[in-house]
Amino acid sequence: MALIGMASAVAGFVKVRYLIDKAVIDNMVFRMHYRITSAILFLCCLLVTANNLIGDPISCINDGAISAHILNTYCWITYTFTLPYSNNKGIAHPGLGNDYGEERRIHAYYQWVPFMLFFQGLLFYIPHWIWKNWEEGKVRMISEGMRGTSACIADDKSKRQIRLVQYLYDTLHMHNTYSFGYFFCEVLNFANVVGNIFFLDTFLGGAFLTYGTDVVKFSNMNQEQRTDPMIEVFPRLTKCTFHKFGASGTIQKHDALCVLALNILNEKIFIFLWFWFIILSVLSGLALVYSAAVILLPSTRETILKRRFRFGTPNGVEALVRKTQVGDFLLLHLLGQNMSLRMFGEVLDELSRRLHLGSNAPSAPSTLEMAPIYPTMEKFAKETET
Repeated sequence: MALIGMASAVAGFVKVRYLIDKAVIDNMVFRMHYRITSAILFLCCLLVTANNLIGDPISCINDGAISAHILNTYCWITYTFTLPYSNNKGIAHPGLGNDYGEERRIHAYYQWVPFMLFFQGLLFYIPHWIWKNWEEGKVRMISEGMRGTSACIADDKSKRQIRLVQYLYDTLHMHNTYSFGYFFCEVLNFANVVGNIFFLDTFLGGAFLTYGTDVVKFSNMNQEQRTDPMIEVFPRLTKCTFHKFGASGTIQKHDALCVLALNILNEKIFIFLWFWFIILSVLSGLALVYSAAVILLPSTRETILKRRFRFGTPNGVEALVRKTQVGDFLLLHLLGQNMSLRMFGEVLDELSRRLHLGSNAPSAPSTLEMAPIYPTMEKFAKETET
């Protein structure tokens, strides 16, 4: 029950029930980092610390000369090891055998797995935290009353649209840092997932980069000639050496066999993370290329207006692309994700008309008249959302 309670707290990262009315300030790939990936990593952290699922994480046996509790504690806080894998049928278990000066493979990662998973979860959340503070609730503020189920009645909605257009028109070319902050956070996302792949590879002694492909190859090999890479990287039975003074004052060496029940979970968690990180890195790379195209190519911005938002007035598209900067376009793009296509199309029509007419634009409500509609930023400082 305690595990279910902690898992429900992690589920708060997804916040499905709030997605209808919540202001969207990023894209789907961005949300895959701080919502889904962070939640997965925190949930995995809870799983590997839940001893009631697998019992004791390590259990060692020896000839009885050392207390089981002392031996378990010693082998857990130091390390265990396995010997080179072979197809020799004379051994009791893969990775075991007589130690005749053979090269050992040290396993000292297991006590650090929960800390590493929690740290990775924080890393995937940091770019969103940076962007949320950079964005300062601007999209939520100016789209209030016009998104999701919170959309107002027709008359009030029309007034809000007019005031929104006036706000966008008055603040043109004032969002230069907006696009820079968003692109910077997308670069962080891509660097994050790639960096975490290499971080895990170092953490597991160089075994993570090819871990997924090795598991796929293993499933297609002859059953009598294959060695399970999951058992090789996450052995379930290892050796541990304990030294102590004997009755005569000489050092005695005690070999123990240790069952690492925790590795039953670890091998499943890390094979899932391997495939998930590969998929996420590809999607993050594509999202980064898309954002770079939006920044560098005006034709990309025209295509987005015509196809994504179905805004096809030739003069309107030309005016919006030619007379707005990248930061302005990003703000419009985010607004389009928070409003219905019809409502957003009307906003774009009016804005492009004002840009086309220039100084002949009709009068609109002043900034003071907009104050009741768009409250100050301090109002949103108390809201806590991820």
